Amino acid sequence: MTKMGPKKALKHRLSHDTEREFGGTLGAVCIPIFLPLTVLFLICVSQSPEASVVQWPPQLPSTDQLWDPLAPMLLLGWIGLHALLYLMPLGKVSEGLVLRDGTRLKYPINGNPLYDFFIGRELNPRIGNFDLKYFCELRPGLIGWVVINLGMLMKEVELRGSPSLSMILVNCFQLLYVADALWNEEAVLTTIDIVHDGFGFMLVFGDLAWVPFTYSLQASFLVVHPQSLSLLKAAVIVALNGAGYYIFRKSNSQKNQFRRDPTHPSVSGLETIATATGKRLLVSGWWGLVRHPNYLGDLLMALAWSLPCGFSHLLPYFYVIYFTILLIHREARDERQCRAKYGLAWDTYCRRVPYRIFPYIY
Repeated sequence: MTKMGPKKALKHRLSHDTEREFGGTLGAVCIPIFLPLTVLFLICVSQSPEASVVQWPPQLPSTDQLWDPLAPMLLLGWIGLHALLYLMPLGKVSEGLVLRDGTRLKYPINGNPLYDFFIGRELNPRIGNFDLKYFCELRPGLIGWVVINLGMLMKEVELRGSPSLSMILVNCFQLLYVADALWNEEAVLTTIDIVHDGFGFMLVFGDLAWVPFTYSLQASFLVVHPQSLSLLKAAVIVALNGAGYYIFRKSNSQKNQFRRDPTHPSVSGLETIATATGKRLLVSGWWGLVRHPNYLGDLLMALAWSLPCGFSHLLPYFYVIYFTILLIHREARDERQCRAKYGLAWDTYCRRVPYRIFPYIY
């Protein structure tokens, strides 16, 4: 039996780690076509009087509405502003985790041009010190989401004299979420997007178009379809969002602290399982409750963002439905990767922590 050298073994391992996901080549062809159309459809529906997702054919915008010469300049100016802020020598420089190929800033190649375009051929493309993926993850799209929300709030003020309680709650909840992401920016370095996924259409379109224009659907809906909300209902919704945020933030902070420094007093007493890779898996604290407590918190917040829009239309609940599907799919991807990486230790972990996202349910 011949032995593979370290470089050959690494290449062999990468060929298995980068199995095609999202439907492979077929998904890589269809998703880039249908995702932009979906964004356009949702925006049009949110601005229509009926706001019905089952209305067919949908009410399409006129050519004048689809194109404004000022829009490309505003978009380029917005991205340019964030690029300038990104390059300013402010704040600390954080070192990310070891990437899926065991090194830093190495680019595994798949060899299928359609799939490469969709999933991303390069893992962490950089221009000098300008990391394109890291920049897009948090800057233009995420902050743009907040700007769109504020624009919707101001439009409601223009139409009705003051913002509704529903609009205020949606803006406050989502502003808190974005502010948390920016405040804990270092945590993004441990996510599957940075460590595993390539920088292709999926992430570029998701970060720069899908996030700001579909995550702001509740605010867009409320401009055309105002909803009254009692103080009692508002209090219940605030409590739900607060519970979701608490679970989301506490579980993420615990995970990130353990990954950075397992000897830190806040995590050193947690029970763990040893793996053949030398890493340890948490089986107590938040991560002993379910395998992804941060997803549970995320979904509770997603529901709280939709509830101020009432129950007369399905459209405002697009986000929570989509996000549930997304997180279940992401959990399945993570499950496959962890089982391949940790082997028997992962089986032991799954027996200790049987529920994936929802305690006693799933």
